[in-house]
Amino acid sequence: EVQLQASGGGLVQPGGSLRLSCEASGFTLNYYAITWFRQAPGKEREGVSCINSGDYNRYYADSVKGRFTISRDIANNAVYLQMNSLKVEDTAVYYCATDGRLRCMVVDGKFLDNDMNYWGNGTQVTVSS
Repeated sequence: EVQLQASGGGLVQPGGSLRLSCEASGFTLNYYAITWFRQAPGKEREGVSCINSGDYNRYYADSVKGRFTISRDIANNAVYLQMNSLKVEDTAVYYCATDGRLRCMVVDGKFLDNDMNYWGNGTQVTVSS
């Protein structure tokens, strides 16, 4: 059975850091583009970052550029999202997902989620003083 598992969320003060992990069972993450999405209460889900398969090109939402870093860990079949300089507005439930493509689907800065067919469980990130 194909499953994605997101973890690493928590409560952190503004300016702090967290590292989210996306791990898979039943398939090899490295073969596919992996996207992190987030959804804050009362807001639409938005794409945060994505990493291609193969060339490992990375894409970031403008709101997180320079603060978040996405990376792969092939040995552990995982994708990480290192989040630094966290802000209150980063508070959300974070999800990892894949549509089975090799390349990230980003159009005009928007991370497309229509074809995402595998979603991890959400992990809550709360940034508060």
